[in-house]
Amino acid sequence: MGTMDVLFWQLVQRLSRGGYRIVRMSEQADEVWLESNHWRRPTLIRLVRADFDWSRSLRLDMEYTWQFVQQMRGWNFSKAGRVINVYVMVYPPVDDWEFLVAEPLPLSGVSDGVLHTLLLHSGNMGDVLPRLAEMTGVALRFEPPVETSDPFAAAERLKREVVREWRRRREEERRIFEYGKPMFTRLFIVVQVAMFLVLEWSGGSTNPDVLIHYGAKFNPLIEAGEWWRLLTPMFLHIGFLHLLTNTLALYYLGITVERLYGSLRFLFIYVTAGFFGALASFLFTPSLSAGASGAIFGLFGALLYFGTVYRHLFFRTMGMNVISLIIVNLLFGLLVPGIDNAGHIGGLVGGFLAAGVVHLPKHTALGRQAGALAVAALLVAAGLWIGFR
Repeated sequence: MGTMDVLFWQLVQRLSRGGYRIVRMSEQADEVWLESNHWRRPTLIRLVRADFDWSRSLRLDMEYTWQFVQQMRGWNFSKAGRVINVYVMVYPPVDDWEFLVAEPLPLSGVSDGVLHTLLLHSGNMGDVLPRLAEMTGVALRFEPPVETSDPFAAAERLKREVVREWRRRREEERRIFEYGKPMFTRLFIVVQVAMFLVLEWSGGSTNPDVLIHYGAKFNPLIEAGEWWRLLTPMFLHIGFLHLLTNTLALYYLGITVERLYGSLRFLFIYVTAGFFGALASFLFTPSLSAGASGAIFGLFGALLYFGTVYRHLFFRTMGMNVISLIIVNLLFGLLVPGIDNAGHIGGLVGGFLAAGVVHLPKHTALGRQAGALAVAALLVAAGLWIGFR
C-alpha cells in the first residue's frame, strides 16, 4: 500500500459518511461499491484501486463494469440515474487512454442512465477530485497521512476503520428488522382459525345468524349498545377463502411488523387497527361484516409509519412493494362489489396512528407520539359521536 491507497480509503470513508452506503466490497478490498441514500434516483459509485499498464486492460475492465451494472438487480438500480466508475492509480496507462473516459456510456433499460468513468492518478488529483466531489455532492480532498514516513500503515488504519464502520451499520440494520419475535402473530392466526371452526360447527361461517351470534359487526346491535362488536369482528371470517387470504396476509405482514415493533407494540397496533376498521365500517357500511382485513391493513399502516422514521431503509428494502400492495388492494375494493373498503381504509389509518403512538423500539419522539394520540382520540370520539347520535 502507498499514497494512492490512502487516497482510495479516504474516498471510501468520506463517501460513506456523506450520504452513501457500502453495498459491496471485494475479498481483496480493492473494489468497493457505494449507493447514495436518495431513493428516487440513487447514484451508484464503484471505486477500484488498480494499476493498468496498458489501456487495453482499462477498456476490458470498463466493459466488465458496464455488463455487471446491466445485470444488477436489488440495489435500487432499476431507478438509478447514474453510475460513477472511479479508478485510483499511481500512474495512468502508458498508451492513449483519455478517449476511453471522455464520454459517459449509456445504460440500456434505465431512463437517462449513464456510466461515467474517472481515472484518478497521482498526476491529476487536482483536476479529478473536484469533479468527483461535484458529481457526488460530497466534499472530497486528499489529506496526506500523519504517518508521512509510512503511508502503508496509514492506508491499513483507514481500511480497518471503514470495514469496522461498514460492519457496524450492517449489524444495526439487521437488529432493526429482528427486534421482536412473532409471538402474537401466531396467536392471532390460531384464534381466527379456531373461531372459524367454531362458526362452521355452529351452523356455518356464511350463516348470518351464526355470525351475529358470535360477534360480527351488525349496526343495529351496535347502536343498541353492543359496543364490543367493534372489536370481535376481526377474529371472524366469512367462508374458507376469506379465512385463507387473511391468514396468509397476517402471517407474512404480521411477522414483519412484530419483528420491527416488538410484541407489545404489535398487539396494540393490531387491535387498534381492527377497532378503527370496524368503526369505519360501522359509519359507512350498513351491511353485516366480519374479518381481520381492517387489522391487516393496519399492519400496512404500521409499515408506512416505519417509512417515515427510516425513510431510506424503507424504500431500499420494502417501500415500493408496500405502497403498491396498498394501492392494488384499495383499487380492488373499489372495483369489486361486496368488499368493505371503508373498513380497510379505517384499519390503514388506525394502524398508522397506533404505530405513531407507540413509535419504534429504542426511539423517543414524544411530540410525534402525542400528536398521533391526539389525532387518534379525536377520530374515535368523532366516529362514536356520529355513529351513536
